[in-house]
Amino acid sequence: MAIDALIRIKNAQAVKKDIIKIPYSRIIFDTLGVMAKNGFLDSVAKKGRGIKRYLEVKLKYENNEGTIKSIKLISKPSIRYYSGYKDLRKIRSGYGLGIISTSQGIMTYQDARKKHLGGERICEIW
Repeated sequence: MAIDALIRIKNAQAVKKDIIKIPYSRIIFDTLGVMAKNGFLDSVAKKGRGIKRYLEVKLKYENNEGTIKSIKLISKPSIRYYSGYKDLRKIRSGYGLGIISTSQGIMTYQDARKKHLGGERICEIW
């Protein structure tokens, strides 16, 4: 699931890699797309065909430091956390990003709160 992809990104930034490859899934692609749209990743692209599809993720650095300082995984395969839209708060006083899976797709906490949608909390990034 997306947990493995997020840990791969965190570890790749720790050793200053530019590009990493992650096995493709729609959930991972949507999650990384939200991260790229909000400035935590440079780009995300689908590559390959059929069962050999993968995602090519270009990591983003500022002042020779990764843009992702930390990732807090909320839901795990063994236990899932769901929240209503009223329970979604700002992450790190607005400097972080919370990602949630709703019935209308994967989005940030702020977008879900505006649309009055709850769902499964995936992770928090800052």
